[in-house]
Amino acid sequence: MSFLTLMLKNPFRNHPPNGDVYVMNEQENIIEIHDLKKSYDKGKIKALNGINLEIKKGEFISIMGPSGSGKSTLLNMIGALDKADEGSIMVSGIDLMTAKDLNKFRSKEIGFVFQMHNLIPNLSVVENVEIPMYETNLSSKEMRERALELLELMNFTNLNDIIKQDPTKLSGGERQRVAIARALVNHPSIILADEPTGALDSKTGDNILKLLKDLHVKENVTLILVTHEPYVAHMADRILDVLDGKITEE
Repeated sequence: MSFLTLMLKNPFRNHPPNGDVYVMNEQENIIEIHDLKKSYDKGKIKALNGINLEIKKGEFISIMGPSGSGKSTLLNMIGALDKADEGSIMVSGIDLMTAKDLNKFRSKEIGFVFQMHNLIPNLSVVENVEIPMYETNLSSKEMRERALELLELMNFTNLNDIIKQDPTKLSGGERQRVAIARALVNHPSIILADEPTGALDSKTGDNILKLLKDLHVKENVTLILVTHEPYVAHMADRILDVLDGKITEE
């Protein structure tokens, strides 16, 4: 089954936490950030120091910069994993500075892919993929069907065996494919990928990048990827360089 078939079953929409349906056209900004600031350790560490950024629906953005530059902090703000001290940030029509139900927002709008997979070792592969759907109204049967549909698209050669395994028995590339399937289960409008190939060999990393780029191209999902690798960054529509908590070049 193709990504297109899956999305036709449940077309792309934005779902604000209040339950209203907000349909965004392709020319609108899906992300708008103005003068965003975030500090830690009582202001001693300025992670974000006045970020201004607009991203349109369906763009593929890469973010580069040295360690400690603010790349991951920016990603965390967009994904509502952390909250800024000052400024404004709108994602999928939601004001993240004032929104209350951020768990529901993350579940419906954001798919996360991390460098270290963040799979739960005492759950099977298919159970890991089901986790984001716990915030939905799907039945257990529907959750299992959706998880299996996504895993089938991840090009596993031995899928029937894989789904029953715990993640510790999988290779790095297999774990990352499971993480991508998990990121897609709720039809997110935005995929946030933080160094998704950083722990993989080059061949496996290239396969993971191809999966992510295919998703972006075929389904018009906004893809934001943090990387240290220039060749990875240049796959994107735009490259943002971040230094000392600011976007220094675009």
